[in-house]
Amino acid sequence: MSIKKKLLFVFNPYSGKAKIKGQLTDIIDTMVKADYEVTVYPTQAPGDAVYKIEEEAGNYDLVVCSGGDGTLDEVVTGMMHREEKVPLGYIPAGSTNDFATSLGIPKDMVKASEAAVRGVPFACDIGVFNEDFFVYVAAFGLFTEVSYKTSQEWKNVLGHAAYILEGVRSLHEIPSYLMQVEYGNVRIQDEFIYGMITNSTSVGGFKGMTGKDVRLDDGVFEVTLIKKPRNPIELNEIIASLINLVDDTDMVYSFKADEVKFTAKNEISWTLDGEFGGDRSEVVIKNLCRTVEIMIPEHKE
Repeated sequence: MSIKKKLLFVFNPYSGKAKIKGQLTDIIDTMVKADYEVTVYPTQAPGDAVYKIEEEAGNYDLVVCSGGDGTLDEVVTGMMHREEKVPLGYIPAGSTNDFATSLGIPKDMVKASEAAVRGVPFACDIGVFNEDFFVYVAAFGLFTEVSYKTSQEWKNVLGHAAYILEGVRSLHEIPSYLMQVEYGNVRIQDEFIYGMITNSTSVGGFKGMTGKDVRLDDGVFEVTLIKKPRNPIELNEIIASLINLVDDTDMVYSFKADEVKFTAKNEISWTLDGEFGGDRSEVVIKNLCRTVEIMIPEHKE
């Protein structure tokens, strides 16, 4: 009898209104039918997955996780703490699942589990944020705060426009941050209301927001920085460029870089993959090219 491959399945039981609970049997059945011996682990607390993966991933041939972007972030962080990496499968269960969309991983959980166990490995870039890691987005400013403050119902009713609408009721309400941004031989000093460093074709459910020709394995991030509007005309220019996804305004800086340094006088709150990433006055973000293998459907280019 052949020795079965071993799979560690780590999932957040509460993610996406606990929708995994009704499909757990089918998901595990898919894994077993692909000839895996499956160990199932529901996460017990925030940060739990980081430790679990760091300590135990080496005992398995494949690690599959299910949850929102935060769960994926924890699993990848745990993997980055290891010298020997193990391929990852991802079954999205959150409310937006930007990264899964970028990779062509199906929204249907059973189909996603099929891709995890029968797909092909894709070597993906991972971000370093000072001493931490992120999978697809590090951000500060307007919309990052809104994503915490906006209730889930409000998000669902208005779709992801809530991320923007909640933030721009008046110019005076928009917090801004005076920063120096350095990449390559370029140095920018300006006042920003929002910034994001991404490795994804969609952020907050907005497809195309990160620019054109986005590749998740090219060693560079897409950087978007939005300047503070001084009047309603500039504000409208920003909103139009976000809604139409056209970069034809000098209110928005857009560029690609493998390393970016941010320096501010005061500490600024950051989010990493939609979770709180700490208050920092100095941040260095680096792209680690093709560092973690993530299983994707075979037909995905």
